[in-house]
Amino acid sequence: MDNDAKLRPIYLIKILKERTDEDHYLTTNQLCSILKNEYGIETHRTTIKGDIEVLQQAGIGINAVRSTQNQYNYTDREFDIAELKLLIDAVQSAKFLTKTKSDQLASKLTALAGINKARELKRNLAVDGRYKVENDLILEIIDVINEAINQRRKILFQKVEYNVKKERVLHHGGEQYVFSPYSLVWDGDNYYIVGYSEKYNSIGSHRVDRILQCPVILDEIIDPIPIGFDINKYINTMFRMYNAPRRVVELVCDNGVMDAIIDRFGPDVETYACDQQNFRVITEVAVGTVFFNWIFGFGGLVKIKAPEDVKQQYKEQVLKAAENV
Repeated sequence: MDNDAKLRPIYLIKILKERTDEDHYLTTNQLCSILKNEYGIETHRTTIKGDIEVLQQAGIGINAVRSTQNQYNYTDREFDIAELKLLIDAVQSAKFLTKTKSDQLASKLTALAGINKARELKRNLAVDGRYKVENDLILEIIDVINEAINQRRKILFQKVEYNVKKERVLHHGGEQYVFSPYSLVWDGDNYYIVGYSEKYNSIGSHRVDRILQCPVILDEIIDPIPIGFDINKYINTMFRMYNAPRRVVELVCDNGVMDAIIDRFGPDVETYACDQQNFRVITEVAVGTVFFNWIFGFGGLVKIKAPEDVKQQYKEQVLKAAENV
């Protein structure tokens, strides 16, 4: 068998996948013409029919409309148009991806639909003015972290931050962090690693896009996950993954904010009756500036009832903010 005969079925799949869909077909003559003009392969009409039948027997999703001029289209798409639109929107709005990487991924997703459907995938998504990260290694860094998690190995890395000139510089002068990664988390449009920090001897997190380069996977086995640690509960009670002391707090909330409470803490959050206008919430949270900002954003509809020292911290922060007005 010559090379043309071997390559022809492969080219047929490629042509049909790129140029046909449920609404667009190519005839036998058109396929013969494309094979000749673009691939230099002379083909007879009956050969096309035979190749298509073999591909169909192999399970390739090619539909044939029999007539005096047979027509064929590719029907075995991995994603339908609605799914591709959703994926492209997610890629383009993902803050942790650079603009270049977002564009590259969106182009690859668009190609999965074929050239005739590509125009339907032109998105008009308005993203809330967010900036894109500048770390071109983000996907490679995520991949290395994921591999370390699978191997149950510690990682070593450095971080970057912005100085007053808006320049990326080494965090803490280039300090190296040894970390036991337990899970990757996508929260608030950013990727984080959650695990055990040797520096702080506690569970903590780091933003992935602030890692300087691909972490080094160490030979050391990770520190054991603490008994009773629940990653989902941890995420629900964090505020933008801000590391802060964790405390059990009691909140008094207006009945109208139940949606917001469930969005924040999940449907299993402990709630109790308070009075006709309010309900109570008892949950563990990371108590810090981001938590207090979240409380303040409700304009008095959510109040801290206990413990007393957390109430006092919140009062002090509000008064300090007022002094700077």
